[in-house]
Amino acid sequence: MASRQTTLEYLTTTKIGEKGQLTVPKQYRKDLGLGTGAPFAVLRLGDGLVLLPEQRRFERLCEQISSAVSLAGVTPEEALASLPEIRKRMYERRYQRADSSMNAQRRKTGVSEK
Repeated sequence: MASRQTTLEYLTTTKIGEKGQLTVPKQYRKDLGLGTGAPFAVLRLGDGLVLLPEQRRFERLCEQISSAVSLAGVTPEEALASLPEIRKRMYERRYQRADSSMNAQRRKTGVSEK
């Protein structure tokens, strides 16, 4: 992947195809490491559009999470060690609610819980 640049640079002109698709020139796809199906965020800026590869958004999100965890004083080892308990709580929260509401519905309708 190309290094991040902070300057605005005119790259090229492209056209919208019959199905509303834009073609990103091969050299820029290569420079940015973008393959077929690469997701983009489309942002409106006044009368223009900004196309932002989702990879960048993901990287920024990871940086924000890493920063927040570091500021909280949590080490990577502590964060990893907490994952099994967090997964367990999330699973219970999500599926016990679903089970509870399904069982309540069965009781209302008189359907067996088998």
